[in-house]
Amino acid sequence: MDGSLRVPRGVPGALAVWWVVVGCGSASGGTNIGEPMLDSGLAVEVVAQGFSSPVFAAAPAGDPRLFVVEQTGRVWIVRDGQRSGTPFLDISSKLRAGGERGLLGLAFHPDYATNGLFYVDYTDRSGDTQIERYTVSGDPDLADPGSAKLILSIEQPYGNHNGGMVMFGPDGMLYIGMGDGGSANDPQDNGQNRGTLLGALLRLDIDGGDPYAIPPDNLFAAEASARGEIWAYGLRNPWRFAFDPVGDALYIADVGQNAWEEINIAPAGEAGLNYGWNIKEGAHCFRSLMCDDAGLVEPAVEYGHGDGCSVIGGYVYRGAQIPDVVGHYFYSDWCGGWLRSFRYANGEISEHTEWQVGDIGNVLSFGEGANGELYVTSQNGMVYRVVSGE
Repeated sequence: MDGSLRVPRGVPGALAVWWVVVGCGSASGGTNIGEPMLDSGLAVEVVAQGFSSPVFAAAPAGDPRLFVVEQTGRVWIVRDGQRSGTPFLDISSKLRAGGERGLLGLAFHPDYATNGLFYVDYTDRSGDTQIERYTVSGDPDLADPGSAKLILSIEQPYGNHNGGMVMFGPDGMLYIGMGDGGSANDPQDNGQNRGTLLGALLRLDIDGGDPYAIPPDNLFAAEASARGEIWAYGLRNPWRFAFDPVGDALYIADVGQNAWEEINIAPAGEAGLNYGWNIKEGAHCFRSLMCDDAGLVEPAVEYGHGDGCSVIGGYVYRGAQIPDVVGHYFYSDWCGGWLRSFRYANGEISEHTEWQVGDIGNVLSFGEGANGELYVTSQNGMVYRVVSGE
């Protein structure tokens, strides 16, 4: 698919959530890491259900609660398997959900326990990206809707490829994933344009300025023709990125166009990397058989559309409940519906595994609890926790 809404065959009711990773087609292809081993050593258990397009789940540091984000503009708290009766936050009136638009991301400040600050990424009623800060109210289960503070507004030329992930890195900076602005084939060449915030991973110093400061170690901070907020660029639609502080690595799952899905892995502190879109899709020249790929970062993992259609990025597991998979990066695919993982170390991929966990529907996103345990959110309205199958 070239940026238009099209329901995959055999996926009833998919239209409402196809936006998540839209922009893929039905070309055949393969994978550069071989067929995964099949393993039944993991399972999933339902943590909560009944959500409408649950596109993310997160938790503040040290907090036993899980916060589930709905595309429609609400954030719910799950505690001990029970969903709160009232949303923690409801900004549905500020946005128009549907297609690839809506409430897309949530990040808690590293000092949330003391300052109560958190950040959301959504597209407003005009379709433009808004990054806002909110504060929790006197009730720890309710945000203060009147505390909204605009951090960054980014105009969107089309309705798709909005990115939407916001996350604090190990360095305390706020990272924001931005798609290339949409349509198909990156018609504005935003992926390779450092003068726009589109098609890039942004890095902001939230605590160093009002509403933010540009970190001086952002590679383009002093480049007159570039946006200093850019940490990395050449991205099409990063549908989830994650840091692994233990491995000192940044993982970015970038949705492909018509043929290839990719996962990029780079040192967490390496600034200014160019991930190649729209010169390349995955490891392949995009518009021609030959292209100049000098200076481009090759994906660590790619797979073709014979194996899925839209990558869903997850996390490196660092929890305590499943010691056998500590250090595995988990990911999925919206069409594939599988749960896979691999281990990355010293530039090598190993232990590529597909876990036989049963039907988990069309996966929308992953989530990570404060204790490092892994969650999966699905189009079927379920939030699952990954557990040992033994």
